[in-house]
This record gives sequence, structure tokens and C-alpha cells, in this order.
Amino acid sequence: MRRVTHDPVIEALLGALTADPDNHPVRAHVAQLLLAAGDPAGALTHATAVLAAVPDHVGALRTAAAAARATGDEAKAASYGRLADALDPAAPPATAPAAPVAPPPAPTAPVAAAIPDTADEILQRWTDSEAVAEPAIGTLGKAGITLADIGGLAEVKKRLDMSFLTPLRNPELRLQFGKSLRGGLLLWGPPGCGKTLIARALAGELGASFYEIGLSDVLDMWIGSSERNLRSIFDTARRNRPCLLFFDEMDALGQKRSQLRGGSSMRGVVNQMLAELDGASTDNEGLFVLAASNHPWDIDSALLRPGRFDRTVLVLPPDAQAREAILRLHLRGRPTERLDLAKIAKGTDGMSGADLALVCEQATETAMEESMASGRVQPITQRHLQDAARSVRPSIGEWMETARNYALYGNDAGAYDELAAYLKKRRR
Repeated sequence: MRRVTHDPVIEALLGALTADPDNHPVRAHVAQLLLAAGDPAGALTHATAVLAAVPDHVGALRTAAAAARATGDEAKAASYGRLADALDPAAPPATAPAAPVAPPPAPTAPVAAAIPDTADEILQRWTDSEAVAEPAIGTLGKAGITLADIGGLAEVKKRLDMSFLTPLRNPELRLQFGKSLRGGLLLWGPPGCGKTLIARALAGELGASFYEIGLSDVLDMWIGSSERNLRSIFDTARRNRPCLLFFDEMDALGQKRSQLRGGSSMRGVVNQMLAELDGASTDNEGLFVLAASNHPWDIDSALLRPGRFDRTVLVLPPDAQAREAILRLHLRGRPTERLDLAKIAKGTDGMSGADLALVCEQATETAMEESMASGRVQPITQRHLQDAARSVRPSIGEWMETARNYALYGNDAGAYDELAAYLKKRRR
């Protein structure tokens, strides 16, 4: 599915997809960029690949509808559009460019002047223009939950308590030891295990605003725009301190510069991130920066040095207590008989939180089908959950195989000691 393009951002993201073809958020973003760049056929290919794995991905459906319309397939466009409207009727439909042409010129400048050629021009435009309005990038609001709302994960909670909560709750002791309230932490581990939920809960514990940033909030296909977006994001977070700033997909946003091509604009994104984290002109007191990654081995080592994302926490698949809590959460408010969720949790070892949510969904569908056949409500039973648990395969097997190689053969610096200990424990 690799496509040749002259856009460095698209090229970099396609390279990331080669290493991680199941990264659906990145692939959906690539589809949007290809559509905007005037390549509806390529956009449709990537959008349909996302939909094959995530059929209810509204963004991919909108992109597929616009791409199909641009290629002349009105039947497909209408089908994708109807499904997207059914899932999210409030969102406006995506539109595709009329033809693969260059972006329109700015109102007061010709097209040639719309793209800066040098770093000085980029900096001058930043100086002369207003920062992006706060609601325009990412999602900023109250956390709404705390760590008490998350079952299990005792070791993760302990690490978070020592890194953030204890210094905040003991200001006199913090001042005596000279402990700063600034800091960065990387949550890493297999997909679907609650890294974003943990970050949100930590913001609730801190009493801080939760500012969530996705890959598409930062990356832009035009030179200098990604760096400007990143600067605006940090400025917004500083204006709303105390604030927990959370970056998802950090391995795509902060790729190793040694793996990027010489002229890749992604180098500028990594450099801008470094400058925002610990630059001489930045004041990050009261700003807590967290990031999540499924592939920490792809993150530039400069981002993991002291003063940046210098603390890492491995978020493993939920333990038995956490699995029981997850099952109870997803069954809340649904008709059930008396359930032994501890027994179900015991039989779902190795499943992620997302896998457990699917178990509950499949059990619910079975109960609904029986209810429609009998004409009366049939509650979710222990048998429904057991059958669903047997039919759902853990989704983190492929990630574990890749991670095992790094833990066994790429752990010279001890970065993956926690993972190695976990794998050793599971072999017993």
C-alpha cells in the first residue's frame, strides 16, 4: 500500500505504516492528507483499509465518501456518506478538491509566496501572525475521573504517585528537596490497555485541566505548520496551568531522526518538541506532559533524556482485579443475571481492556438476539460471557512478539527491564 509522494509528511507517515501497518489512526490521517493533496484514489485505498478493521470509524467513512466522489463513483460515495451520517449525524461531510492542484494562494500573496523557503521566513510568519485559537487544536477540558475509578494496576498507580502526586500534595517537603512540579512521563505498552484513561485519571488526581492531543492535531502537510501547531499547543497548555498535556501516538510524532530522510520535515517537529520541553525560554512549571506509545523503541532518544520524557511507565494488560473491574464497568446499566465476573476475569488472562469490552459487546448481542426471538428481555448470562470470552482472541499477541525481541536482544541500557520481568513471570 506504499505510495510514492513528494510530500515529506506523507512520506514519513507511510514509513511509519510500513513498520506498523495496523496503526489505524495514522492510516486515517494519511488518507485525509492524500485527499487534500489531490490523490483521491490513494486516499480511498487507505480509508477502506481502516474501515476493514474499524467499520465504524467516522473519519475514515467521511474521507472514503469524498474520495469516492472525486473518483466518480457516486454509488460508493453515497453508501459511505449514509453510514457516516448514521453514526455521527452532527458532523459535516468531508469534501475533496475538484482536481489535483496546488493549494489556493493566500488572499494577499501569490502561490509561490504561500510556502516559506527558509527557517527565517517560517519564524517571521510565526511572529507576524496570531496563535491558533484554543478550541482549534486538540481537546481541552476537565478530566472527570480519578485513579480510584480504575481497577487494579497497583504498580502503575504507585509510580504515578511518586512522580507527580506526592510532590504536589507535600509542598513543604517538595521545596526542601527542590523538587520541581514540571516533568514528562511516557506511558508505553500494548494497544488497548488504558494508557489514555490513565492519563485522564492522573489529571483528575492533580486537579489539572486535561489537554488531549492526537497526531492529526499536530501534523500538517505544509512546511512549518506542524511546528507552529506544536508551539500553539504548548502555549495553550501554559495559559491553562495547572494542565496535563497528553500526546498520543508519540512514536509517530517523535520518530528517531536517524530513520528520517535528510530533508524530512518531521525533523523539525522533533526539534520543536525538544525546544518546548526544556528550552531556555520556556516556563513549564505546573505543566505536566504525558505521552503514550505502543512502540517506544521508535522514539528519538533525545526525547527520552532527563528533563523531557525521562520517566517511563509500562502499562501491561490488566491483571485479574482490573479485568473484573473492566467487565463490571462495561456491563453497568445492562440487564444481567447474577454473574461471577471473577471467574470470567480468571479465564481472560492476556486480554487487553479493548478485548474485554468486545467480550461484553458480543455477550450483549447474543442476549439481544435471544430477546428478539423470545419476545421478552433475556438478561446477559454467565454462559453468554463465557462463550464470548472463548470466541475473542487477545489482540496483543503480535505486539508481544515484537516487544519480546527488544526485551531479549535490545535491552543493553535496561530500558525494557520491566517488560523482560513480565515476560519471564508469564513463562513460569
